[in-house]
Amino acid sequence: MNILGMSEQWVSARVKQKGDSKCIPWKSLRDLILVYPDTKKKVDIFALSIYGLMIFPRVRGYVDEAVIDLFDRLDKRVTPVPTILAETFRSLSACRSTGEGRFIGCAQLLLVWFHSHFWKVDKVSYRVFSENYSPLKELAATSRRDNITKERWIVILQNLKDEDVEWKAPWMVPNEILYRCGDFDLVPLLGIWRAVGYVPLLVLKPYRSR
Repeated sequence: MNILGMSEQWVSARVKQKGDSKCIPWKSLRDLILVYPDTKKKVDIFALSIYGLMIFPRVRGYVDEAVIDLFDRLDKRVTPVPTILAETFRSLSACRSTGEGRFIGCAQLLLVWFHSHFWKVDKVSYRVFSENYSPLKELAATSRRDNITKERWIVILQNLKDEDVEWKAPWMVPNEILYRCGDFDLVPLLGIWRAVGYVPLLVLKPYRSR
């Protein structure tokens, strides 16, 4: 109601139960965007749709209420980055533990990570080492490449060697690293649907720290 600017009756009539999640259909949000007179509200609803359909997908074609709760807190300066990390870990861990399955998360952000850290995808070095470097801006400015097929990605991932990956993000300035929380080595990384066990000591290798 806060985000959409609609009545409780309008929202209640469109919320659907999908498995263990309460969701609102993308179709309802799309129809609202097309007719809403307030431009700022249109942008907010469109941004909410991106969060629910791309960054935190749960049910295809629907936006989960947990995503709406997170989105509603963004104007209070709550950063979604730890949540994105937690949900990416959760999804990749689930696929790895079962040996199959579909990645549920923002594939575009995962692709940015690949291009930012995979040193020799095409056997050439093309990273920009600069404090002002942004992988998101680079990807947005790069024309889409259709020549790297699904099969090509499988070959790349299956044949990766340690020297093919730049474990330290090239745009990050060396700084102190938090590797424990009080007396605990294992800390919870909070996501939308649950917490993921995270061991900060593991960052010692990626960040080339002693």
